[in-house]
Amino acid sequence: MTTERLPLSRWRRLAGLLATALLLGLYAHGGAAWVLGFVALVPWLLVLDAGRTARSALAAGLLMSVAFVACLFAWFGAAIGAYTGIGALPGMAALLVLAPVMQPQVIAFALVRHLAGRRHGPAVRALAGASAWVACEALVPKLLGDTLGHGLFPSALLRQAADLGGAAGLTLLLILSNEAIALAITRRGHGARAVLPPLGAAAAVVLAMAGYGMARLSTLQAPPADAPALRVAMVQASITDYEGLRQEIGAYGVVRKVLDTHYELSWSAIRDHRADVLLWSETVYPTTFGRARSEDGAALDREIQGFADAAGVPLVFGTYDIDPDGEYNAAAFIEPGRGLLGFYRKTYPFPLTEHVPRWLDGPALRRWLPWTGYWRPGSGARVMPLRTADGREVNVLPLICLDDVNPGLAIDGARLGAQAIVGMSNDSWFTDYPVGARLHLAVAAFRSIETRLPQVRVTTNGLSAIIDDTGEVLASTAMGDQAVLTATLSARDPVPTLMVRWGDWVGRAATVFLLALVLGAAWRALRVGAAGAPVKDTSQEVVVLTRGWRIAAGLLRLSAGVGLAWLALDMLLRIGLQVQTLGQLKTFALAVLLPALAAWAIGRAFAAKAHIEGGTWVLDQRRQRIEIPLAAITALKPWRLPLPRPGVDVHLAAGQRWPRGLAVADPAALQQALAAAGSRAPVGRSLGARLAHLHAITHRRWLDHPLVKFALFPLLPAAVAFRLHQMIAFGGPLGEYYTYGAEAWLTGGLIWWASWSLGLMLFAALLRVVVETLTTIALWLPLASDRAAAVRDALMWLARGAYYLGVPAWLLLRLTSG
Repeated sequence: MTTERLPLSRWRRLAGLLATALLLGLYAHGGAAWVLGFVALVPWLLVLDAGRTARSALAAGLLMSVAFVACLFAWFGAAIGAYTGIGALPGMAALLVLAPVMQPQVIAFALVRHLAGRRHGPAVRALAGASAWVACEALVPKLLGDTLGHGLFPSALLRQAADLGGAAGLTLLLILSNEAIALAITRRGHGARAVLPPLGAAAAVVLAMAGYGMARLSTLQAPPADAPALRVAMVQASITDYEGLRQEIGAYGVVRKVLDTHYELSWSAIRDHRADVLLWSETVYPTTFGRARSEDGAALDREIQGFADAAGVPLVFGTYDIDPDGEYNAAAFIEPGRGLLGFYRKTYPFPLTEHVPRWLDGPALRRWLPWTGYWRPGSGARVMPLRTADGREVNVLPLICLDDVNPGLAIDGARLGAQAIVGMSNDSWFTDYPVGARLHLAVAAFRSIETRLPQVRVTTNGLSAIIDDTGEVLASTAMGDQAVLTATLSARDPVPTLMVRWGDWVGRAATVFLLALVLGAAWRALRVGAAGAPVKDTSQEVVVLTRGWRIAAGLLRLSAGVGLAWLALDMLLRIGLQVQTLGQLKTFALAVLLPALAAWAIGRAFAAKAHIEGGTWVLDQRRQRIEIPLAAITALKPWRLPLPRPGVDVHLAAGQRWPRGLAVADPAALQQALAAAGSRAPVGRSLGARLAHLHAITHRRWLDHPLVKFALFPLLPAAVAFRLHQMIAFGGPLGEYYTYGAEAWLTGGLIWWASWSLGLMLFAALLRVVVETLTTIALWLPLASDRAAAVRDALMWLARGAYYLGVPAWLLLRLTSG
């Protein structure tokens, strides 16, 4: 039986893997197939769920990377084969061999998801896998910049969420939706209650993205009528086979033909389209400009400048630039009557064709790959002006070819004040593979969504396009057409986006999340290793206080609470809902923090461990040991005022009250421990005691630890606010450091952290008041103790959600509004 069923299982796994690859292939073709992005991974996820070992997860990841490349990028292998001359089939075979290198995120996803599933539930497993996917793509950038989120480009609503987290953020949401649907399928035999929550989560993701898209589109407005505007004409000459033409008419003849064709189309653009600016494609002038290598080259340089002078419009064109370090693929900006304004140098030349890293370069590589070029990478984003003789001016960010697959360059340009993106590309090697040109256009369009900068994009032979700030392609040329496409660019600043303010943050955040999981697992392993086998401990922590010390500690705790309430009231009535003065921090330190620390110190000084030894109740303190016979204890009476914390008075058989009180987290548990040892002392069931018991039995999460709530978590909003402050006040994230030094910069950061910590303490206190009030009401109702505990546990989770999710959501709303 086993030998007959095993092949069937393998075939099913293979079928699941191929189903996902085929669904992703359809998804990548665009159109209405974008909906497949929310379900395409499901068959493969079910295959991964069936695996039991890390080896099986690794094998599934390797196979999926190959199937992924075969179904989505077969055209790329054929294009490589045509470019290198080895042929389509060898090119595709080479691509499949390199599939694990080209799509490493698939393997990382499978392994991390499996390892996380060993320790955690489906929610953390899904988050870990999705984080591994986007973190890997951030750490190991891919050649074409592709990610699953790009497949949502046909959806005008859903793609708008890219201005929050980029295409990587969309990828993360797609993976989580697939995980939720796969989880619902695995639970289908457990009834509707098991299936509906994950399906609801998947639906919530889609609805949230659509809702944000609708809201965001409503805030994007057309430029004002009086804003300066330029008509930019993109010239697509469709001259592609430079090498073939060079063999026919020589190198000078090729340049002559290219320039004459562009002159003719450009005059048409000025005459028929009333163009204010001319834009030619990447490397349209295939030699250095302004630094001629020959007399013919110098004459051609003067000819291009003469054409711009005669036309009376600025000209931007692809050419080469050179300096002592090497040669660069560049865009030249020239103005009529003024000459060369400057160059932008391509930051990301195509690897192993345009550029080879110095550590890899050498004669052997050049023999193996004779087509490799010698260009050097540029130094990053640069904003250049397009300006006319009548004073109209638009600041633009030039991007050349692969530059537009990297979000960082567009974000840097937006921060430098760009008002539009000017894209230039030579996609001639996509001539026979238009799917590649469509992918490149979609990826480039995401830069406009992330930065809300409109974009004009000119290519050698298609697809030239006009893209607005929503990512919509308003017009485009066809592959192989000789055409002029004209767009209007207005001088207006873009709508602010989270991507511009935070950068391409999703991959970094995912990396931090994975590191936190690893550190948590290591910490738990160390604790288990140090503790050895668990031993049941029936002792309890108590604080033994005389009447005087109890009054002192209670007054200190009360003083801290009053100080915190005063700060909150002062903010409500006078200052406003923000911590904005050093005086508030000083007041907090003196009126809240200092009394609280003093009360804590009293508690630590008189702390004891209570336990039973035979018929004696023992209280072990640092310097003394107190023993009370169980038979001598007649009653435990809870304190009416739970200050400095809940506690009890011990009444003895002689009718006297023991002169010291015991502060204890759960008086009921103390009574139960004594009863189990044979004592018959009753404990009062006051409302305070019942509330203290609920506190004790409600499981405390690591999210409730003060260090997490008030030290670590405030770092997130404080870092965002501090960075924004640095950008506004000093022009960069390290502006204060460069201006006043490290001490001033660190002090400023510390003040921002302390301010956010105080603000979050006040918010947490408000949430705690609400939780305890509702819990007290629940205790007044005729509810069983377990029902009341369930109510408090639910309230605590709602409070955690309001704190850990509500605060970032509020901050995000503040950053993106206006």
